[in-house]
Amino acid sequence: MPDPKKPKDDDMPDFSGVTGGASTTAKSAAPAVVYETYTVKSGDSLSKIAKRKYGNANLWKAIFEANKDRIKNPDLIQVGWELRIPAKPE
Repeated sequence: MPDPKKPKDDDMPDFSGVTGGASTTAKSAAPAVVYETYTVKSGDSLSKIAKRKYGNANLWKAIFEANKDRIKNPDLIQVGWELRIPAKPE
């Protein structure tokens, strides 16, 4: 007597045309952020560094965000600090 829980052969999907390999619909990992290092000099501010590196002083927040572990107040940066300067934001 056939097992009622077991599907019949004609109810099974046909995977005979499937070949090896892998695919996914998952998004690929974000590209690694590339940083340049900059040593803070006397008279520097984040906006001055942004103007020099990006050509736009208003992009100072990108530098601030990349250095939040060191910079607590963006108006107070110290001479000699090594800052990470990310690639120009789009």
